[in-house]
Amino acid sequence: MNKKKSDRKSCEIDADVRIQFRGKLPPVTDRIIKNSDDPECFTHINYEPVHSSRPVAQIIDKLREILFPGYFSPEKLDPANMQYSMGQAVSSLFDLLSGQIIHILRHDCFRYDKQCVECENLGYETTLKVLDSIPEIRKILATDILATYQGDPAANSHDEIIFSYPGIYAIMVYRVAHRIFELGIPLLPRIMSEHAHSLTGVDIHPGAEIAESFVIDHGTGVVIGETTKIGKNVRIYQGVTLGALSLPADAGNNFRGKKRHPTIEDDVIIYSGATILGGDTVIGARTVIGGNVWITESVPSDTKVLLKTPELIYK
Repeated sequence: MNKKKSDRKSCEIDADVRIQFRGKLPPVTDRIIKNSDDPECFTHINYEPVHSSRPVAQIIDKLREILFPGYFSPEKLDPANMQYSMGQAVSSLFDLLSGQIIHILRHDCFRYDKQCVECENLGYETTLKVLDSIPEIRKILATDILATYQGDPAANSHDEIIFSYPGIYAIMVYRVAHRIFELGIPLLPRIMSEHAHSLTGVDIHPGAEIAESFVIDHGTGVVIGETTKIGKNVRIYQGVTLGALSLPADAGNNFRGKKRHPTIEDDVIIYSGATILGGDTVIGARTVIGGNVWITESVPSDTKVLLKTPELIYK
């Protein structure tokens, strides 16, 4: 009995201590609120809400369902329900995608005091253009899947690649995000690419230009910069960086929009850990870049670039 009374007393003391400390929160909150007005800090206190990444994940899931009919549909897809099911999916994607595009356009108008672009009309028009591009995007994705299958003896089927290969997921998101990027929509393509990056470890800027039959094998740690140009039938492995050379502190303003990343011509293979940097760097057609190579100058076509075998020390 005494022990129970003692325990209860202890709990009451603990509760009193918590109340005392919570009582110190109002002045702390006031300091945080006051600091939010500091122009040197980044805040977003506005009647127009900042964008959320959650709807983007829904958009990508719906895109995946439409790009690969029957693979990711919530119900069985057959010729009898194809019209209804695809109509529902396309209608749902139209609402999701147009809503986010309109939201982002309106956000930028308010946030950066831009000239009105008639957000709603532009959002709906852009969404229709993206949806109209799906057959074309599906065809080029088919070449990516086929090239992956032909070059990977570990792949037992095309289905396995579609369902489970992170490289294909990242390329799929890139190809749609690139289309939206081409149409001049801000922010959304980057959020889409970063969603794929977070799931796959593959970082492809939506501004990069990548031709058909592109393969990312394994994928983790791949980085492809904004102004990269990649030709047909290129294969890259994990840990490859197609990046920019070291830039000065004011590079954001002085180099924005300029070619900063390499050009990879047709039929090139780049093995794991290779780093290729610079906007003037061109890797010629049919060249093979070995693992862990560091390149900042152009390489002629039909060349193999390899590191000399290192000296191994066994103890």
